[in-house]
Amino acid sequence: MKTYQKEDITVTWESEKCIHSGVCARGLAAVFKPREKPWIQVDNASKEDIVNQVKKCPSGALGIK
Repeated sequence: MKTYQKEDITVTWESEKCIHSGVCARGLAAVFKPREKPWIQVDNASKEDIVNQVKKCPSGALGIK
């Protein structure tokens, strides 16, 4: 599991669950950039926007702690 810190939340990503649907990248391209490293760049959007987009992940690979 990879983690990415933003203020008082942590975005988590479990690669083995990811189905590569692209929902995250299409919904919030400033944060979810699959062709870059790190591919999740939490400084590029508000905490609220990130949380809302993570909730849309169809596989549950993305999460919030």
